[in-house]
Order: sequence, then C-alpha cells, then structure tokens
Amino acid sequence: MPGYKIDLNSVKDMFKKVYLFMLLGAALACKAAPSHPVKVPGSNDLQPDEKQMIVSRYIAQMITTQNYKKVELNDSLSLVIYNKYLKMLDENHNYLLASDVQSFEQFKTKLDDDMKTGDLNDVFYIFNVYQKRYVERVKYSLTQIDNNFDFTKNEVFTFDRETLPFEKSEADINELWTKRVKYDLLNLKLASPDMAKNRETLRKRYQNLLSQSNKLTNQDVFQTFMDAFTTSVDPHTNYFNPFNAAQFNMEMSRSLEGIGATLQSENEYVTIKTIVPGGPAYKSKLISAEDRIIGVAQGKDGEFQDIIGWRLDNAIALIRGPKGTVVKLKILSKASDKPKVIEIVREKIILQEQSAKKEIRTYNSNGRTIKIGIINIPAFYMDFAAYRAGDANYKSTTRDVKLILDTLKRMNVDGVVIDLRQNGGGSLPEAINLTGLFIKSGPVVQVRDTRNRVEVEEDEDPTVSYAGPLAVMVDRFSASASEIFSGAIQDYGRGLIIGSQTYGKGSVQSEIELDRVIPTSIKDKILSLVSQTPAKAPAGNVSTFGQINLTMAKFYRINGSSTQHKGVTPDIKFPSLIPMDKYGEDTEPSAMPWDTIAKSNYTKAGSFTAVLPTLIKLHDDRAANSPGFKYQLKVIADYKKRDAEKEVTLNEQALKKQRDEDEAKALEESNTARAALGLPVLKKGQAKPKNEDLDFNKIEAGQILTDYILMDNKLSSNKKAE
Repeated sequence: MPGYKIDLNSVKDMFKKVYLFMLLGAALACKAAPSHPVKVPGSNDLQPDEKQMIVSRYIAQMITTQNYKKVELNDSLSLVIYNKYLKMLDENHNYLLASDVQSFEQFKTKLDDDMKTGDLNDVFYIFNVYQKRYVERVKYSLTQIDNNFDFTKNEVFTFDRETLPFEKSEADINELWTKRVKYDLLNLKLASPDMAKNRETLRKRYQNLLSQSNKLTNQDVFQTFMDAFTTSVDPHTNYFNPFNAAQFNMEMSRSLEGIGATLQSENEYVTIKTIVPGGPAYKSKLISAEDRIIGVAQGKDGEFQDIIGWRLDNAIALIRGPKGTVVKLKILSKASDKPKVIEIVREKIILQEQSAKKEIRTYNSNGRTIKIGIINIPAFYMDFAAYRAGDANYKSTTRDVKLILDTLKRMNVDGVVIDLRQNGGGSLPEAINLTGLFIKSGPVVQVRDTRNRVEVEEDEDPTVSYAGPLAVMVDRFSASASEIFSGAIQDYGRGLIIGSQTYGKGSVQSEIELDRVIPTSIKDKILSLVSQTPAKAPAGNVSTFGQINLTMAKFYRINGSSTQHKGVTPDIKFPSLIPMDKYGEDTEPSAMPWDTIAKSNYTKAGSFTAVLPTLIKLHDDRAANSPGFKYQLKVIADYKKRDAEKEVTLNEQALKKQRDEDEAKALEESNTARAALGLPVLKKGQAKPKNEDLDFNKIEAGQILTDYILMDNKLSSNKKAE
C-alpha cells in the first residue's frame, strides 16, 4: 500500500550499519567473484552491471531486516526463488529443454548467496540459455511457415503445457512448434482464405518476436529476477528499475510531464495511438493518431536521435521531460513519405481518463423516480510530488470525489454508489481522507508495524461532504485501499457493501527511492570501487538505482479484523466474474495469514440489520428472473469450461464448426440480455455500439440502493405517523 509513513533516517541508519559489509562485499566481488560470466552463444549474452550488483545486495538486506514479514535468506528460500524465476521465464514449458533445466539444478540453493554478495552471473546465465532457446524456437517456426499443412487431419495442439514435463530432445520440441505454426496459420485461414497473405502475416509476426527479443537488455533480466525474488518473500514487496519506478509514480499521481500522447511500438516504429485532450500534442494541431515518431531532439538546438527500432521504454524516456522544456519530434505521417519536424513545449498532463468519474442513473419504482449518482474510482491516487511542493491544486482521489459529490448534491441525487470494482488500491492517506467525506470523524484503519506497535489512523475532520444513502460496489480485484475504505464504511454502518468478496490484501507498502536513502558518500565509494563514475542526480524524475515498495506494516479494520486473506465480505453478494480460485491473496503462497487485534473505539453511524434480509430477497428475486444475471452466470460457466481445456483441434472443419457454434450461442445469449435492457439485438458480425453500457451489476447496485431509499422513506413515514 503506497503512502504509508516511513522514517527515511531509520533506513539510512540501517544502510550505515551494513556499510562495512557492503564495502567488503563489493571488494570481494571485484577481486574474487564467486563465479564468472559464462557466455551463451546464440543469445544476446546479457551481463549484469555494477549498479545491479549494488541494488541486489541492498535489497537483500532491506527485505531480511526491514520487511514486515522478516524472512531468512537461506537455501529454502533460494529454492522458492529459483522455481519462480524459472516459471516466469518459461511457465508453459515451450522453450527450454529438459537438459537445460537439469543444468540449472546447481543454482537451486545458490541464489540466496548470490543475492547477498551481488553475484548475478548465475541469474544471467539462466536467462541467456532461455533466450537462446527462445530464438531457436522462433527461427525454427519461420522455417515451417511455407509447409503444405494438411488441415483435414485429426491432430491436436496442446497449448497448455504447464503441468507437462520439459521436452527431452530438439526433435520433440520442434514437433511441438510445427503444430504451433500450423495452429497459427489455421487461425488466419479461418479469417481469410488468402494463404499467401496469411503466411506473410505470420512471417512478420515471428520476425517481430525476434526483433523484440534482440532489444532485451540487462535491465529486463534484472527486473524479472528481482520480481521472482521479492514476490517469493511477499507478493506485494516489489523492486522497480528506474523506468518502471517512473511509470509507477506517474500512475499513482495520475499525471505526467511530457507531450500528452500514448505511444506503442509497431513494426519498429514508435507510433502515436491516442492524444490527451488539452495536452501539448493536442494543442499543437500538428500531431495525429497513427503518426510515427522517427527522431527526437532535446531543446531548440539539440541534435536528433533516430529512434526507429528502439525499445518503447527508451523512446518514451527520451520524449518525456520536465514541464517547460522543449522537445523536437521528427514525425512521419501515413499520408506522407516526407518527415516533418515540430517543436513542443512539455507540460504537466493530468490523466483525466484514469481519474474518478460520475454518472447519474434514474430508477422508477412504485410511482417514484429515484436519481442515483454513481462515482467510479479507478484507484486511490495522489500526486505526492505536487503535494510536497505545496501545490494547492495537487491531484488526489479525495479532492476529485469531493468535487463530484458537490455536483451530485446540486443535481439533487437521492443516493450515491461508489464503484470500487477493479480498484487495486493506492495511497493509504487517500483511503482515510475519502472515508472522511462520509463520516463525521473517528478511526478508519489500524496499522501494526514491524515492532507490533498499533497506530490508529483517524479522520480528524468533523465535516461530512455527503450524508445521504450510500452503497459501495466491490469485486475480487478491489484491494488494499479499496478494502480499507469499504471495510470502514461497513464497520460504521454508513453504507451497503455490494458485490463479491474482495482481494484480501492487508499489507502496507512504503515507496522507498533508493537514491534518497542510500547516502551519497556510500554510493560514490561503492561505485568508485567498481571503477564507475560516482552517482549523479538523475534528470527529471528518473532515478539512478530505482525504487522498492517494501511491506512495512499490516492493516486492520476498526473492528479488529485484518482484511488479509479474507478481504471484505459484501452485505449483498453478486456472482464473481473474476475466478476466485485464481486471483486473490489466498491464492498467493507467500502471503501473510489472517489474524485479529483489539477493536478501535468508534461509534456506528447506522445499521442495515433490520432491512438487509428484505433487500437481499428483493435482489435475489430480480436476479432469478433477470436475463442479464443469467447471462453473467453463463459467462462464468463458459470461462470455467474453457479454462479446463488444454488442447485444440487442428482439423479445419471441426474447429470452424466448434467456433461457429460457440459464436452463435454467445450472440443469442448476449441478445437476450440486450433485449432485457431495451437495447437493439445485434446480427452476426455486427459491431457493438461504442460506449454502450451493459454493466448489469452496476445497474442492479443502483436498484438495490433505490430499494433501500424507498424502504427507509417508508420506515421514516411510519415513525412519524406513530
């Protein structure tokens, strides 16, 4: 959970305590490394650099001494890390041979020592072997494209091989990939009979895979291994390399500094896919979607760098930059073969599409018209940099929602639904502040740190932004800050919780920029030991060493229960469209257990005990007769059926028949649900209208709140009559 308070001085003190160990480790690594790089012909032969060596040692120290879930970095954990790393590289057993995996056995209980000393040679050796096999498989596939495949044979292609053993020989794995090529071509053939064009399409697809593989760097290898390491300890402790750290912080703040365009790599070109309304690119009127950026220069007099064939992240880093600075772009539009040069002054871009949004739905019931305001909150975001800088207009979830609530009140809504589905969390202070918009004051969440000290985080503002009827929608992907907010609303009896059981993430993470906590003197000395230039402050918001989101505490509801593992149980339950057995904290092997502490001292704002049985019955009656809910249950059942499948036929006639039947059945069920919503039915092949709302659960949540409003009004009238 980003946003938890941390004493950076204590972290710096920890670094100082291990300073001598680090210096000794660095010296040993330089003078007598435990192992030497082993070249793997056929791969990019990627090798670790000194910064990665430093970061690995620091993070090993932090996780074993500062993490809430203190673990010993030993052979047992090394085995877990090894298995996870191997799974991340080749989960489906499509590339590596059994002999490759056997050669890796020597590293199973060695990775813990490698992390402590910063020796990443074993890690990179494993990756280089994997990449060699990956390239071999794709190159072999390219040789099979022109085969004259017989699509009348009753063959099958096994696409899910996770539980199958690694292939023993190159002949065996080649047979697997021949079937893969046949399956890819069959898919294209079912869409178009032009086999010459299909073969060329597939050839370009495979060549693009090779191109992307060639662009991999040691940063990719290091990030992958660090993911395997950190999640073996705790599913929510993560290391971000410098680029990924910038991306994470951009998403947290819902803002960035740049030109205001989303980019994508297509056929070696950095292509503009969308343009942010109101941003610099939009205001220039010189850039359009699908334009290709072929060169970038910094400032009015900077020299152009050709970025054709570049990795997307490297190109993005070049195009982004501090607001007020100039970037020159060499643009190639689809309408012209002649590039044009434009200058753009970078600005701070607010990502409105990823911010809280509102809508109003009207319900007619028992002769009354009820207006329900629905606020969708995609994340608990906060622009920490703007806040720290004293910007009075900093971007945050609470500020955005308060403005929306003020608007909804002026529009005289009868109730409000807060939609937290798919909201994976974010800033802890924002969860507390948002809760404060709906309660007078009081505790919101309890936080227990690594020393078992419990701190009660409270809303201290007695003002209430909205006091009317309230419901909160959640699903399996509602996590962390979403669970704090919905749990507090439920504990106070302030609103109805509607949906499916939440994720169950009850741990709190602190964002620690390694550049800030590693003293400059230590960085310079370590880097000088390995003949590197002393660390310098990075340009813009890009760090030198990256960032770690470290689990520092565990949070508990004010009723004393942790949401860890169990999440928040809704008052009124919907079937989960998200597989509960595949996603959720209780599916993570390294997750912390559920437990309880003493409850906080708080006064409930209300209770739904008296009305809940009636609300549930009204919902169940509607759901039993709702084509929309029946459609959703069918979607869930179909997913489970498809998920159990592990192979597909390579017989063209059989596959076409199966897909035609599935498509016709899905269209029929979808049209039944559409008709129930008063929407026109669709014909085969007809595209769905854009921005069409088929969200049955959202509609039903508003109806449930409408039921409550009518019941509450009736109860109030009866009390007055008495």
